[in-house]
Amino acid sequence: MKYKITLLLTLLMLASSCVTKKVYQDLENKYADLKKENRRIQDETDDCIKSKADLDMAYNAIKEELRAAHQESDKNLADYLSASNNLKALQASYAALEKNSNDALEANMDKNRELLKQLGDKEKALTAEQNRLDKAKSDLQASSERLAELERIMAAKDANMRKLKETLSSALNSFEGKGLTVQQKNGKVYVSMENKLLFSSGSWAVGSEGRRAVVEVGKVLAANPDISVLIEGHTDDDPYGGSGPIADNWDLSTKRATAIVTILGENKSINQQNLTAAGRSEYAPLVSNATAEGKAKNRRIEIILTPKLDEISKMLNQL
Repeated sequence: MKYKITLLLTLLMLASSCVTKKVYQDLENKYADLKKENRRIQDETDDCIKSKADLDMAYNAIKEELRAAHQESDKNLADYLSASNNLKALQASYAALEKNSNDALEANMDKNRELLKQLGDKEKALTAEQNRLDKAKSDLQASSERLAELERIMAAKDANMRKLKETLSSALNSFEGKGLTVQQKNGKVYVSMENKLLFSSGSWAVGSEGRRAVVEVGKVLAANPDISVLIEGHTDDDPYGGSGPIADNWDLSTKRATAIVTILGENKSINQQNLTAAGRSEYAPLVSNATAEGKAKNRRIEIILTPKLDEISKMLNQL
């Protein structure tokens, strides 16, 4: 725009001696309008610079997009400067207008009009780029708000799981030291019961003491319907040596997990859709099976409690 003003000023100076007063006055009015337009565009440019500074704090993916946009802006600026140099050349050529023929003058005017058109196109491109940056900023703000909400939901889930762990620890306190532990890790609560609390060797029938522990777990689950429950059966690496319907450690670990699910299912307040039984055989040991103590720790039932993540998954899909 400032080149338009310079050009028009030059035209005013040249025309003041060879055009009518009305034409001269019209040119002066256009010059004043262009100064106002230049001030408005300058103000808008300042606003664009501030907006860009704010967007620099965006996420890495948005930063990459902004970096590409910045490169495009640099290219536009380079083109703009190139057009500026062309205008300077035109200004030099106008100094020789009195010596040029009418044909030369017309040719220069055509070139000037083309350059002005190019400048107008560049201004439109810069406006479109600014609109795109404004939209990116709006999208980033919306994503930030959804991320904050997601963090709030996840914090609430963690707090609920801590409370659940404390409730289970309290309910199962009498079984501490009898092969039962309650832990919270990775956003989940793990209730681990060694086989000595639950089963006889090679059996999947739950003893009375073990049943009592499982029933206590069931009472807590009944009061927490939004928890997914995975019951895993684990063995040591000794091959199954019994007879009957069990073929190997896979069968035994699965039967034991199913036996726990059956006891939990007796509590009609538990939503059985939340229950899953799985056999892991000897393939997820806690410690080495090299010692009798290690084998005893590995023969166990793991009840893994996980908060349902439907709300979190929905939020993630919106980011």
